[in-house]
Amino acid sequence: MAAKALMIQGTMSSVGKSFLVTALCRIFARMGVKVAPFKAQNMSNNAAVCADGGEIGRAQFTQAQACGIEANVNMNPILLKPKADARSQVIVQGRVWKTLSARSYYEHKPFLWSKVTEAIDKLLSDNQLVLIEGAGSPAELNLRQSDLVNMAVAEYCQAAVILVGDIDRGGIFAQLLGTLMLLAPTERALVQGVIVNKFRGDPSLFDEGINILQRRGNVPVLGTIPYIFNHFIPDEDSVPVEAPSHLQSPREAIDIAVIALPRIANFDDFDPLRAEPGVSVRYVVDPQQLERPSAIVIPGTKNTLADYRWLADQGFDVCIRKFAERGGSVVGICGGYQMLGRRIHDPQEVESTEGVLTALDLLPLETTFFPAKVTSRISARITSGSAWLASLRDSVVSGYEIHCGQSTSHSPWLKLDRAGRLDGAMRSDGRVWGCYIHGLFHNRAFRQAWLGSLGWQAHGGVQRSLDQNIDRIADIVEAQLDMAELQHVIAS
Repeated sequence: MAAKALMIQGTMSSVGKSFLVTALCRIFARMGVKVAPFKAQNMSNNAAVCADGGEIGRAQFTQAQACGIEANVNMNPILLKPKADARSQVIVQGRVWKTLSARSYYEHKPFLWSKVTEAIDKLLSDNQLVLIEGAGSPAELNLRQSDLVNMAVAEYCQAAVILVGDIDRGGIFAQLLGTLMLLAPTERALVQGVIVNKFRGDPSLFDEGINILQRRGNVPVLGTIPYIFNHFIPDEDSVPVEAPSHLQSPREAIDIAVIALPRIANFDDFDPLRAEPGVSVRYVVDPQQLERPSAIVIPGTKNTLADYRWLADQGFDVCIRKFAERGGSVVGICGGYQMLGRRIHDPQEVESTEGVLTALDLLPLETTFFPAKVTSRISARITSGSAWLASLRDSVVSGYEIHCGQSTSHSPWLKLDRAGRLDGAMRSDGRVWGCYIHGLFHNRAFRQAWLGSLGWQAHGGVQRSLDQNIDRIADIVEAQLDMAELQHVIAS
């Protein structure tokens, strides 16, 4: 194991671990360090597809981009994708392994741990620095024996650990000092510093807080990172979707309401829409929150059938049909695309024992589930010249597929370069459409053409690319961290 290892752990979920690892990946890559990200086990339906078709967490895929390298499955050897009934699909080394309950999952710990160590050994042998991300908190005492991702990894690599707390949630002293207190002595010895994240206002007001943390925690505070609004770095899990700020009333001229399905997947599909000036993206959990949107989007999901039942139980089905009948724009991506069709068939009980489910019937589409899963990066040629697609005919869009169902459409509008498969369905007026392609809105011409059909007008500014957003957060984090002390921690 030639490389050094630095591990970012948190006091709880969503304190900013993925964000900080992304920033650090870019900071060290800019220094000329050969650096790679790693997270042993992810629980997220926000996945990405590597060049070989393997699935990993979206966070590690983004962190690889921050390093300037191609993502691979060693960066996230275990990915848990929650399904219905407290079960998760387990992805090992990028491929579907089993679907297990939480209890039965940990019965396989010896096998899973061997995959974790195999992956981290490979990264350590190929790089100078591996930046490791933890999960949740390392101080969950009831889970210590089954740990595959926090201190077990740190002890295996003898990684220097930096503990991160979220001051915006309050209780920063209890978060950081309490976590340190609950660690075992061998674990505590690995913690070489703490970071205070998401600080609003004048950081000098927290000078005494830093003194308290250093005195009582007996570790240096390496920095106080400001709360960075609209950083547009893809989130790992759905906590941001559930946050109240995402459920507020629309403030922009173009109001896009995304149905916050219980098992929502790949919700970063909509980040490029949110980044456009004059566009509001809201996640709604109740039909009354729809108000009068410019468009309704049904996103991807890890369980189409279960989430469609939820959608219908909430009354969204009636609202969506009426909205479409009045000429409203309705879009479905992947699982949401399947829901826009007439029927969904599951003869092999991949997701349900129901057999056949009658869906929204807004598109001439029939879907059948098969156990085999499609995971691939794709490019596709737009074959339709209908409605707002007229200016885009014969242009190429890129993205990726992650789905089990196969759909038969009477109105396809995409031809996939690989094997010439057809994808998508669209109503003749262009107001109701869908397809399997994730990442579609990252294609600027496509995104802006669709927004234009809703009445949006370009504001003249140039939207930052993901790479530029990574540079932006790296600049901010680097300015606020004690980089000399951090480099000393890594080297020691």
